[in-house]
Amino acid sequence: MTFRPGLTLAGFFLFLLALAVAVPNLLAPHDPLLVDSASSFLPPGSGHLLGTDDSGRDVLSRMIYGARLSLTIGFAATAIAALGGVIIGLVAGLSHRVVEGAVMRFLDVALAVPELLLALVVITLLGGGTQNAIWALGVGGIPYYARLVRAQAHVVRRSTYVEAATTLGLSRLRVVVRHVLPNSIKPLLVLATIGVGAMIGAGASLSFLGLGAAPPSPEWGATLSVGRNFIDNAPWLILVPGITLTLTVVSIAVVGRELRRRSEGRTGR
Repeated sequence: MTFRPGLTLAGFFLFLLALAVAVPNLLAPHDPLLVDSASSFLPPGSGHLLGTDDSGRDVLSRMIYGARLSLTIGFAATAIAALGGVIIGLVAGLSHRVVEGAVMRFLDVALAVPELLLALVVITLLGGGTQNAIWALGVGGIPYYARLVRAQAHVVRRSTYVEAATTLGLSRLRVVVRHVLPNSIKPLLVLATIGVGAMIGAGASLSFLGLGAAPPSPEWGATLSVGRNFIDNAPWLILVPGITLTLTVVSIAVVGRELRRRSEGRTGR
């Protein structure tokens, strides 16, 4: 097996994130919400490895505790998008041409709008906050998954084993549940893995704009939003969450691409 340093580093970073999500209290050296005005704007050093913010809170601890919230937004929004995509995609792929045509035209219109812009429209209707941001991002991602599932359903329903199952007298529902659904969502699982990174980035964007998690939450986008006000005298307040967010998105994308390569039976670089 060829050693791939990029994939190894990405996997190791995601492992550290998993630890931060599971046991943040064991990893964080300080309380992420503890205000200490006397320690405001301390640069990275021995007492505070990544420095402190305007309220004297430890930046490293906030990054560790913020991992759970940031990743929760990404995974929850992806789950909503994937579930909605499966339902709509199967309806389009297995229905009469009239129904399929109507659904596809609707999806085409939705896909013409950038995903983040569509999420902004939804969150304008629902209001701000972490929960509404998750729903907004999830709804915005549904069209992408729906098109994939619809295309895959078309391929699967014409396969030999589905025709054989139908010939043997299996009901339509049973054929869909036992054969069409499992084989239609296989590519979706790989796409969803890559999509989690995009959702984390989008969730941070909403928080940065004040539409998602709000300060003093340690969510990475909210931390970036506060740090931009002190970029001249405390650049680490922007650099640390920015680098953390970038490494997370890139690591998930690297692992997701590897999963896609393996699912397609490809090897090598």
